[in-house]
Amino acid sequence: MEKITVKKLIEFRGKNDRTKITFFKNLNKEKVKSEDGSGGDYWISCLSAIRNTFKTDNPNLLEEKCDLLEDKIKIEVDKRNKDQFQRNLDIVSSFKDYDFKHLKPNVELKFLTQSKDRSILDIKGFPIESKPCHIYTFSSNGREEIAGIWFVAQIGGFKKSELGMFSDVIYRYLNKHYSKDFYVNSDYCIAVDLFNGHEVNYSEIKNGKIPVLIDSTLDDLKEYDN
Repeated sequence: MEKITVKKLIEFRGKNDRTKITFFKNLNKEKVKSEDGSGGDYWISCLSAIRNTFKTDNPNLLEEKCDLLEDKIKIEVDKRNKDQFQRNLDIVSSFKDYDFKHLKPNVELKFLTQSKDRSILDIKGFPIESKPCHIYTFSSNGREEIAGIWFVAQIGGFKKSELGMFSDVIYRYLNKHYSKDFYVNSDYCIAVDLFNGHEVNYSEIKNGKIPVLIDSTLDDLKEYDN
């Protein structure tokens, strides 16, 4: 087992007892490909446009991506690819008027490069992959702080409780690697579901509005590790 993505944990939660056994065995066998924003290459068009818009505050990037996807749809003959481009286009289009500013503090941000060597968190003995779209630092009231955002997508979207698993992993990732030098701002450890526009920050988990599911899911997973 090389690594387990948050999306895999969510898939596991949706299985019944019989299929959980098969799921765990397959998890042990496979080398999970690194998923970009939990959606892999399928969602790369919308993910890249939205995360770049978040970073640059340039909404024109969304318009450009829409034009590009529309051109691809016109010339694509394979229905599967055409559907993929259309789903990405639908998401990008839905974010044209989205307020990205509320997702980050209104101060100068410094975006950090994420090291692949740090992307795996050991949680309850399992290698959990943490790959938020951005992590960044900023100064607030004389204090150096750090936060992160993870845009995720899948057909049908995620439940808010599932979305909380992504923000939980962001917080744990930042707390492990950066808490000696920065205050981890839980308000801005945010996961955003691109399919339905829902969002969850880690403060909602801390105050009990969103349940903590990572640990209980891994406890359940451990039952099949024998």
